[in-house]
Amino acid sequence: MSAPPADRPLPLFPVVRIDPRAKLRHLLQTWLFCIAIAVLQYAFEPNKPFLPNLAFSVSIGSFSWAVVDLGRHFFPSSRETGWPDRLPGLVLVLAGIAAGYLGGTSLGDALCRTFGWYGEVAPVHSATDRRSALLITTMAGIVASYYFYSVSRGHYLERQMAEARRHADEARLKLLETQLEPHMLFNTLANLRALIAVDPPRAQRMLDHMIAYLRATLDASRATTHPLQVEFDRVRDYLELMAIRMGPRLSYELDLPQELAQHPVPTLLLQPLVENAIQHGLEPKVEGGRLTVQARSDGGELVVVVSDTGVGLSGPVAQGHGFGLTQVRERLTTLYGPAARLSLDPLPSAPGEGWGGDTHGAQVTIRLPLRTQ
Repeated sequence: MSAPPADRPLPLFPVVRIDPRAKLRHLLQTWLFCIAIAVLQYAFEPNKPFLPNLAFSVSIGSFSWAVVDLGRHFFPSSRETGWPDRLPGLVLVLAGIAAGYLGGTSLGDALCRTFGWYGEVAPVHSATDRRSALLITTMAGIVASYYFYSVSRGHYLERQMAEARRHADEARLKLLETQLEPHMLFNTLANLRALIAVDPPRAQRMLDHMIAYLRATLDASRATTHPLQVEFDRVRDYLELMAIRMGPRLSYELDLPQELAQHPVPTLLLQPLVENAIQHGLEPKVEGGRLTVQARSDGGELVVVVSDTGVGLSGPVAQGHGFGLTQVRERLTTLYGPAARLSLDPLPSAPGEGWGGDTHGAQVTIRLPLRTQ
């Protein structure tokens, strides 16, 4: 490890970053707490004026707050949990109580004498008054310190839980992707095996396409997201593979507006939906059909529709429980939460077909938040 440059000596004290808004909020909470104490004192001793109680309470609370809430940032543990642990925390609270009693009572007395809040004759504080003030300062200091300690620890635990949830979501997402990629590869190899027996030259071309496809997909599969254009390119490669096997029974159309080409989407988002459309919609149909993948923007959302003119909805896919649909839905939930939606519906009838005939085909619609570039 290289030494720091000679013109940049190491700082004697660590740099402490303090959020002014948070400190102001804590100070206001302390003042409210002090006002409540002054009101309680006045309720028990209504024969005494209220303003001296208020002056002493706010002065003591301000001194204690300054020592405890500002001083805690100079302890190493406070950078993680927001509060010193064990002995340093106890010493800090005791120092805040002592500073509040000594400095706060002096300041409160000075304010009362300056503004005449004692009345015509300033009282002489007896030993009993001092013991009462010390007892109230100690109890209030402990209660207030415990409150701020609990709040700081609560925020720290919330951050830790959020971090744990983020790591769990990432691990879950990677698990879904590792399940999805072998599933896609298995389906492709199964199609290749079926084609070898009936048309070896076409099988050879399909194998060449598959090698190129897997090579192009390898880098994309290692990332969580990539541009929508890359996703459409991978779907095009896959459909070229399927076109070799199905021949004229498969036709397809990909519609991606240029302004949406660079929008980030999860990797392998469309692959399982296209596989489902071919396996459950077009292949069981003797004459095959057409598959369409369209992207558009709608009211601040990215909408991607995968539709086919196959046999329609049947089996577990009709209820949205197919492997591909389940994996895509879970990945969207992990990445976007309720902001993303997936729906499976019958393909709407084309213009001129009427409403009384049989409905064939299906479409899957994905809606994602549209992030402006």
